[in-house]
Amino acid sequence: MSNTTLNKLIDDFSQLALEDKEYAVDVIKKQLIEAKRKAIARRAKEAMTNLKKGMIKKGTVKDLYKDLESD
Repeated sequence: MSNTTLNKLIDDFSQLALEDKEYAVDVIKKQLIEAKRKAIARRAKEAMTNLKKGMIKKGTVKDLYKDLESD
């Protein structure tokens, strides 16, 4: 979204009645929650695919730290 569009959205929002602002905030919060939920689901699916392909590393925390240090 461009700055101009965002600024217009903010300006339009500021002109709404209080009840409409509350409703808009509620809708936006629910959309944000849903977007985050979808992102988590995508990441989980990607992780499962990587697990099935054997593209993951396993070990203790100590092993993982040692692997990070070797990079």
